[in-house]
Amino acid sequence: MFKKVIIAEDLDVMNLGIQQVLKDLNIVDFQHSKFCDEAFLKIRAAIHQNEPYDLLISDLSFKADHRKAEIVNGDELVQKARELQPNIKIIAYSVEDKSYRIKSLFDNAGIDGFVLKGLNSIEELKKAINIISSSDQKFISPEIASALHEKNNYEIDDFDILILKHLSSGTPQDDIIVILKDLGLKPSSKSAMEKRLSKLKDFFKANNTVHLVSIVKDMGII
Repeated sequence: MFKKVIIAEDLDVMNLGIQQVLKDLNIVDFQHSKFCDEAFLKIRAAIHQNEPYDLLISDLSFKADHRKAEIVNGDELVQKARELQPNIKIIAYSVEDKSYRIKSLFDNAGIDGFVLKGLNSIEELKKAINIISSSDQKFISPEIASALHEKNNYEIDDFDILILKHLSSGTPQDDIIVILKDLGLKPSSKSAMEKRLSKLKDFFKANNTVHLVSIVKDMGII
């Protein structure tokens, strides 16, 4: 079982619930932070003191306040925590239910568990902690596990990310086509670009290109 845990959660009621779960599991050495920057500093300090945390439990969404934040959301926090301390176990604890965003956390940040906040979240969090503390298994809340394993008609790849990044910076579509051709990337024709964007809009349920860019920015994809 884990001996030392750091909680990143800005809502007091959720934080207290997580703390109670840890106490129920006889984990008494834990700290919490309401800000991602603060949580990251505590993780780094613990490493320097040769007393690293075993587990990070983090929300994904944090409300902004007057402080200037370097790490603005849980997605960035878990990614930076993984880079800083590769062996730390990470559980994302969130109301987020978008399959792409959750999948990216497993694929890119290597999280060990995802618990969906809801009616059964307390028991699921206990189960997640037990599972990942005693094995290399991953834990995903049953409500979203099926969605993650569904085969989509369209998969987002690095090519799509490149297009979305250029769109977000205001690059006209015709100029993006030229950039793709210069990079030797295919497909790079106007019709292929339009088809690609159409599939992306369908995938993210976006009304138009501006809406599409807004969605992927909110999801932390770009």
